[in-house]
Amino acid sequence: MIYTCTMNAAIDLYVELDTLKPGRVNRTVDEDYQPNGKGVNVSIILKKYKIDSVAMGFVAGFTGRFIEQSLHEMDVMTDFVQVDGITRVNVFMNADKEYKLVNQGPSVTDEKQQELLDKVAQFHAGDTFIVSGSLPRNVSESILAEMAKICETNGIDFVLDTSIRSLQDILHHKPYLLKPNEEELADFFGLEHELTEEECIHYGKELLTQGARNILISRGEKGSIFINDDTCILAASPKGDVLNTACAGDALLGTFIGLYKNGTPLEEALMRATATGASTAFSKGLSDLQDVPQLLNQVEVTRREYV
Repeated sequence: MIYTCTMNAAIDLYVELDTLKPGRVNRTVDEDYQPNGKGVNVSIILKKYKIDSVAMGFVAGFTGRFIEQSLHEMDVMTDFVQVDGITRVNVFMNADKEYKLVNQGPSVTDEKQQELLDKVAQFHAGDTFIVSGSLPRNVSESILAEMAKICETNGIDFVLDTSIRSLQDILHHKPYLLKPNEEELADFFGLEHELTEEECIHYGKELLTQGARNILISRGEKGSIFINDDTCILAASPKGDVLNTACAGDALLGTFIGLYKNGTPLEEALMRATATGASTAFSKGLSDLQDVPQLLNQVEVTRREYV
């Protein structure tokens, strides 16, 4: 089974305006409410590909109930830990530019954190556990190392997609896959400039030497890179009109893990994942997959000789 974990879930409100002006009533021309959070997105995209998963993490209040109800309506299984407060609502506005307003979310007690860890300890060998997104208040990065340790001990494939600097304790437990974007990869190594393609490959390989088994780097309009000890594959993204980039990396990760874990050849899984990520960027929210076959024809893949 694939389990996804969103510790700081959200409802994402997407609004479209002709213009956004200060000090005035700005009326929207379109709006959409969606259950969100990076792990939630992964579960949704997996279901679109007819792959089952269980969405986990923390939810709170009436907004948390909306997320669970929405996932159930999509036939996505859930096993969230209920906490006090209100699950956050994030706002993404598309006017003359794209604007992103991301809130903090509820505070999570130590007892509730342990409740989540206890659930992870019940997984079976061969399961996949995908942890994505930011941490809520009162939750330190140490919980990620605890999860990684549980997974290593029990033979569970641990996948991590979150912005943190303290990777050493996690890499020590040999995670199955890390999915940084370019900015996160640079941040891992204390770099402040935009990484070149060669630098992405170099630092991706460095994460392998430190313990990771696979690396999937999302590069936005430039596509994606997959690296492990045996191969390095670059997938160039198709072109289109970008409406919302917030969920593209989640679509990339969910598609790749779901297909690859279900036996799809590596190169094909990466190509379809890249096309699905692009399709999502060209949509208000997660892709409906309708244009993925067309976009797939535009994905160019290059294998690099591994040295």
